[in-house]
Amino acid sequence: MNRSAGIALVLILAVMLGAVREFFFLNLNYAIDHLANHRAYSYAHSAFQAMVDGMTLQQLVLVKWVAAGLFILAMLGITIRMARLLFYDHRYRSPIILLTVLIAVLALLLHFAGSWHPAFDLVSVKLLHLLQYPGILLFLWIASMLRRSSAVA
Repeated sequence: MNRSAGIALVLILAVMLGAVREFFFLNLNYAIDHLANHRAYSYAHSAFQAMVDGMTLQQLVLVKWVAAGLFILAMLGITIRMARLLFYDHRYRSPIILLTVLIAVLALLLHFAGSWHPAFDLVSVKLLHLLQYPGILLFLWIASMLRRSSAVA
């Protein structure tokens, strides 16, 4: 497979994974809201409702954290693959992993700081979303273009 096709395939995979993540978490949050707030109806998709039928609130929250971790790992793997395609080797693997871990740790610290001020918790969620969507991958792709344009000049 040539490099351009590989890059396109990785981008398509990342966007598709982001769409799957969005559908999953939207419905999971609806299911959690239904149980947490004792609502008469759940707005989750009927197939999703059937899948989580009988689960407790604590189990759904656990599923949410495990799924968040899995989506972060999947997006990390896709980002590392993109770096390999863009730069022809794995020299950026360690910095990408380190950046991901640092952002995750910062998100955790901000989550704990959310007890002092709710804005910290909101920033924490946004950082976790950055890791679960192709955010770092897109920054990497843009950086590779900047690197190429400065090499030409």
